[in-house]
Amino acid sequence: MSKTGKEILEVSTVIAVVGASRDPNKAGGSVPFGLQRRGFRIIPINPYADTLFGERVYRTLADVPEKIDLVDVFRPAADAPEIARQAVAVGAKALWLQLDIRSAEARRIAEEAGLAYVEDECTAVTSSLHRIKKAAAA
Repeated sequence: MSKTGKEILEVSTVIAVVGASRDPNKAGGSVPFGLQRRGFRIIPINPYADTLFGERVYRTLADVPEKIDLVDVFRPAADAPEIARQAVAVGAKALWLQLDIRSAEARRIAEEAGLAYVEDECTAVTSSLHRIKKAAAA
């Protein structure tokens, strides 16, 4: 049974952002920042930065020391299958390819491993449209 983007965001708290950008004008910079403002815990993945959105940056998903609910991808479609394999390896619950990113192979890898999957959809638009916010941590 597949989940909708809305359903995935409703049950996700920790989002690892592969391709998080240092440029706030790029989607990989503005979207994670917006999700963070909605109460999601953002874990940036970027091989060239140390801190983004006030959070420590990790080089790869495998380097993240905590549980990941959702892997949000801001990388070209050609990179998606390998990111899907990494998402499976770290035990993520869902894989989300951002707007204009599609990959039949990434979908197959994710779904065969039991991950919820969304492609060609924006997490920021979905969270805003459905007014999804997380409670502030105590």
